[in-house]
Parts: sequence; C-alpha cells; structure tokens
Amino acid sequence: MLIAMATIHVIGAGLAGLAAALRLAECGQKLFLYEAAGHAGGRCRTFFDDELGRSIDNGNHLILGANRATFRYLDSIESRATLATAPSPVFPFLDLETGARWTIRPNAGPVPWWIARPGRRAPESHASQYLAAFKLLVARPHATVSDILDGSSGAFKRVFEPLATAVLNAKPEEGAARLFGPVIAALMLGGAKAWRGFVARDGLSASLIDPAVEKLKRLGVHIRFGHRLQAIERSGDSVCGLRFSQLAVALAPDDRIVLAVPPLAAAELVPGLEVPSESRSILNAHFRLDHAAELPHGAPFMGLVGGTAQWLFIRSDIASVTVSAADDIINDSAQDLARRLWLDVATALGAEAATLPPSRIIKERRATFAQIPAVLGQRPGCRTEIRNLFLAGDWTNTALPATIEGAIRSGRRAAQLALG
Repeated sequence: MLIAMATIHVIGAGLAGLAAALRLAECGQKLFLYEAAGHAGGRCRTFFDDELGRSIDNGNHLILGANRATFRYLDSIESRATLATAPSPVFPFLDLETGARWTIRPNAGPVPWWIARPGRRAPESHASQYLAAFKLLVARPHATVSDILDGSSGAFKRVFEPLATAVLNAKPEEGAARLFGPVIAALMLGGAKAWRGFVARDGLSASLIDPAVEKLKRLGVHIRFGHRLQAIERSGDSVCGLRFSQLAVALAPDDRIVLAVPPLAAAELVPGLEVPSESRSILNAHFRLDHAAELPHGAPFMGLVGGTAQWLFIRSDIASVTVSAADDIINDSAQDLARRLWLDVATALGAEAATLPPSRIIKERRATFAQIPAVLGQRPGCRTEIRNLFLAGDWTNTALPATIEGAIRSGRRAAQLALG
C-alpha cells in the first residue's frame, strides 16, 4: 500500500517520541506516530504481573522537582496530580550495613545554607564537601565523578555516590563528571523545590504514557502500533520514503521525520550515523508484602547505601528496589537476586528476612548507553546530514544524562527543528 501525504512522521512512541509528537500536535501540525510494539512507553511502562497479582513498572523512576521539562510535559497531558511525594521536601537515606539513617533537608531559595546545618545534611559530612561538587561544572571531558570528588568524604559516600550511580547508571569511578555536573547544579541551586522527589503513584503508564496517547488521539494524531520501521529510503540529501513491515509511505518534498528509536536501531536505519557503542544494565526487583508499608516522613522512596539495593520505592503493598550499573550481577539467577535484594528490603522495612515473599526480577540489559567519558563524543545531535530527518532520544546529545528529563527534552528539541 502506498500513501502520499505532507506531514511529519514520528517513529517511536517512547517518551522522546511522545514528547515530540505532543509538541508538534499542540502546534497544529498534522503528523503520524508509528510504534513497533503494540503499546507506547518503550522502557517506561506498566504491566500486570501474574506472580505478584499487581501492576508494576518495568523500571523504577524517581522524578525530581528540578526536572522542569518533565513537569511541563506532565502539565501538557494534565497528569501532574498522578505523582506521589512526601508532605515536605525531604530525601531520606539508610545505611544497610550500620543501620544509620539520615535525611537531606534542603531549604527554600537558591542559596543552599542547609549544608551548614548538621541536622539537614548527611552525617560525617561538611559544608565544604558539598561546595566542592560545583567543580563538576568545569570538569574536563575525560574526567569521571571520582576524579573530581573526594571519594573518602562523608558527602560523597552518603549523597553524591548514590545519586551519581542512579543518574548516570555508572559507578562514580567511570561515570562522566560532565553529565553529573548539571544535575548537581540544578539541585544545589534550586532549593527544596528542586530536591523534592516524586514517583508515579499508580504506575508510569498512568502518569506519563496513557494520558499522552489519549491527548494525541484527541488532537487527531494518527497512531499506528505494531509498525516497525524496516528501511529509510533516500533521494539525494532527503528521505523520500519509509518502509514498514506492512506499509510503505512515500514522503512529499516538505515531509519531515523525527526518529525516536533506540541507538542501535537508529544506526541500522541510518548508515553512517554514529551512536553510543556501549550500554549499561539496570536491575529492578518487586516484592509483594503482606501489608501496605510506609517509609520515613511519608516519602515514597528512600536511598540505600551499604548493600546491594540502591533505592527503595513503596507503592501500597509493593516494595521495589533498583540496582543501577548492575553489569556485575545481571547474569545471576533471578532466585538468587531476589533473596539477596529481599534481605535489603527486609532490613529497611523491619520485616522478616527469612521468608521470601512473592517477587519479580526485571533485567534491563541495555537500560542506558554507557555514560562514561569515552562514549560522550558518540552522542549525535538532533540534526542529521539528511535534510528532513531529526533524532530524538535520551542517547542523543542533550548535555544531560539518559533520564526521563533528557528524553523529553530531546523530543521537544527535535520537534522544534522539524517545525523549521
């Protein structure tokens, strides 16, 4: 079947593709959205798990108040109210090895005077250790987080190391300092509002995906699931056609394409395109408790150090943990991982550790590109050498880590370029 139309074609309905499509549709642009899977969301979605008898997310995500593009996106699909957060801006932590607990309590306003108050910062840390983090902003391209920050300091061990590992999906000794710098600047200068942590109360799909799809439908966007792009046909410096498994689309001279697919898929579709060559894994575990649980200060999350699990999330009777930079344990059996991670969860919640509750292990082997100095130069920009083809994805050169915020910003940027 051959279709000829003057429009913008967005390939991929992950967060980057949805953000691009929303921006284009809001501008009155006619467009088509194609997705290889039978649903939207990509790596950010919710599904029902038979073993747990609950709906869970394929990965745990913490949204920070500093993620401005994310909240603009949420407001555009009217789903900000679907997020859960603590009653006050707090960031709780637990040392699984020593039992020590602490809470970061940032002050309102751009001057971070909270770092001078022992009761507001991590134990065995000093104000100078937090100020030293601003050196990340002037880090050289080859520098890692550990090259810039003192790994023996209390602030590093109890705040910056867990944050860097989560944000970069890389251990501090290999994570790129240049990517962590903007995150720290946004937190340190953004006050309590920037530090406030949010999670999707009813799942990622309910907060970030389903409302976006519904809005796109209301705006008249044509969404085609189950359409995997197999080839991009070129004529000179332009794309002239798109070939899907069951559809061929002939492009008019003014048509444009936003390609919002994973990096390896993009490289296959666009010969000569350089993309990040390495990836890193993330491990998530979900446990069904026999009762609804609560964390300190009413927060829906808690940072963990001194164990295997790094972040704990609570949604009623489901406890979920995340292990970033998990390449060294990703090949362990699901049963062994569940038992090991349950020990950490039980310690954090004061639960019985001997009996393993119903659990689900989710391994994301290619969760993000390797956010290390050697790979940063492989991130392409939104523009390509092809006149009417633009790229979107957290793996493109957003100057930010591969996060929800980076994906949404890349989608909006690609949309702006596609609009001319």
